[in-house]
Amino acid sequence: MQGFFRFMASRNGRITRVVAGIILVALGALVMEGAGGWIVAIIGLVPLAAGLFDWCFFAPLFGKPFLGPDLRKDVG
Repeated sequence: MQGFFRFMASRNGRITRVVAGIILVALGALVMEGAGGWIVAIIGLVPLAAGLFDWCFFAPLFGKPFLGPDLRKDVG
């Protein structure tokens, strides 16, 4: 798990979360129809915000810090 959190706290991890969020928002809002599309778009806001604001939502579930700078210190 240490490697996963090291990646998530890295620049590439943040970029991956932003890109995944953008894809989900676009897919939900532009491709899918109805309520399901809006649900996917709203779910896409989670990784988008996490990448933009340097948060890691999974880290506290494993006893790691929520904020990116603190997580980077923790995982080295």
